[in-house]
Amino acid sequence: MARFTLPRDIYHGKGSLAELRTLRGSKAFVVVGGGSMKRFGFLDKVEQYLKEAGMEVRLFEGVEPDPSVETVMRGAAAMREFQPDWIVSIGGGSPIDAAKAMWVFYEYPETSFEELCVPFHFPTLRTKARFCAIPSTSGTATEVTAFSVITDDAKGVKYPLADFNITPDVAIVDPELAETMPKKLTAHTGMDALTHAIEAYVSTMHCEYTDPLALHAIELISANLAASYNGDMAARDKMHDAQCLAGMAFSNALLGIVHSMAHKTGAAFSGGHIVHGAANAMYLPKVIRFNAGEPEAAERYAQIARFIHLKGETTAELVEALVNRVNEMNAELDIPSRIKDYEGGIIDEKEFMEKLPRVAELAVGDACTGSNPRRITPAQMAELLKSCYFDKETVKK
Repeated sequence: MARFTLPRDIYHGKGSLAELRTLRGSKAFVVVGGGSMKRFGFLDKVEQYLKEAGMEVRLFEGVEPDPSVETVMRGAAAMREFQPDWIVSIGGGSPIDAAKAMWVFYEYPETSFEELCVPFHFPTLRTKARFCAIPSTSGTATEVTAFSVITDDAKGVKYPLADFNITPDVAIVDPELAETMPKKLTAHTGMDALTHAIEAYVSTMHCEYTDPLALHAIELISANLAASYNGDMAARDKMHDAQCLAGMAFSNALLGIVHSMAHKTGAAFSGGHIVHGAANAMYLPKVIRFNAGEPEAAERYAQIARFIHLKGETTAELVEALVNRVNEMNAELDIPSRIKDYEGGIIDEKEFMEKLPRVAELAVGDACTGSNPRRITPAQMAELLKSCYFDKETVKK
């Protein structure tokens, strides 16, 4: 038996933000990140539409990139004071992820963060509020997923929280919001979406319901991401749909070790955070080659290559063609091929090597590792991470 869960309503297309007018409730708590949604006028529209729906509105602004446990707890406390029956979050993955976690602590204040780190063991939500998510970036797809990523700054670790309870009730996928993204964010979120779709397709949990979504997302991303990066707004609109399709796939098929590695390296080093989408982009080619050591996974990668019309006669040739296509996309998007060159070299080699055994151990224990198509040991993970730092193949197939 398997389960396939999506939001009840997904509004999409230009102008769909106005569907906020159709929500029925008395109080809406709006969670937002930095200033971009306010600068471009979208936050004002959200407030206006919710008030037109007859709701009192309160804002919670300033959710940081890679939202922290502390931010989540502050937001939950503000929710408990306001007592909303709708939680609305607009912005990139960070404010929506933070709002999902706030939702749990609003309804269950006695729950501990450690309890939420156990996958699919959340308490039953919607005792007080329902949830509407409005993405402004084309990558995380958190508007349709059962996931949230929260950072414990004290430990320097990102924790993926997973439970179908936090799948939003309503998603509004309006491409006008994504047209405001700067180039680098377009690149990073786009490669995050590609990783979602590829990992979902080869996951041990993939099924007939998720495969078509993953494949079509890969096709759209391969065809449109570079153009979107270079300012083509028709391609940008396609990418907003593609990332949502990828989210529908991975929320139900789960992910793999590209995400395990990105979660556990993202906040691990003193030089600065490795942005999630950039980490996925750098790690994906190495992981494809590693996972292709499992014959069934290799054939799944080959199927992807055939679907997007890459050249190759054998499974091995098609796998390599897919790796080359990912590397080609990274080059088109000015994403480095190795951690050592990330942001001009902010991740110190000595610190990386010192922390490598612990980071590898944490990555193996990440919630995403269980659905990876090839099993991996901490020693293999350390070698794989090393290959991502130096851009050298160090793991035997």
